[in-house]
Amino acid sequence: MAGEGGGPIEVAIKEKLMTQFQPSHLEVINESYMHNVPRGSETHFKVVVISQAFENESLIKRHRLVNAALQAELDGPVHALSIQAKTPSQWAGNSTITKSPPCLGGMAREQREQQKT
Repeated sequence: MAGEGGGPIEVAIKEKLMTQFQPSHLEVINESYMHNVPRGSETHFKVVVISQAFENESLIKRHRLVNAALQAELDGPVHALSIQAKTPSQWAGNSTITKSPPCLGGMAREQREQQKT
């Protein structure tokens, strides 16, 4: 599995997703650095979960399953979660990890507003 290590929130996310979905591929990417948060934060994550458990499930159902598995983190320290949930055959056909959009909140938004005036 990609990205061994990480902070305590990242580790908890990995453990819960491994237990819940027994994925053939799992990536937990801390994207907090892309946002207006203190250095070392664990508030924004992207997860790539490839699991047979998603077979015959709609995309929204897959996202709901991942959200349910991580409910404690989403109720607490995690502010944003981007999810790519695929079956192994879907992953074999397209293993592209989508790029996250730039942060539009916090300081970046304030700077844009100041530039308009």
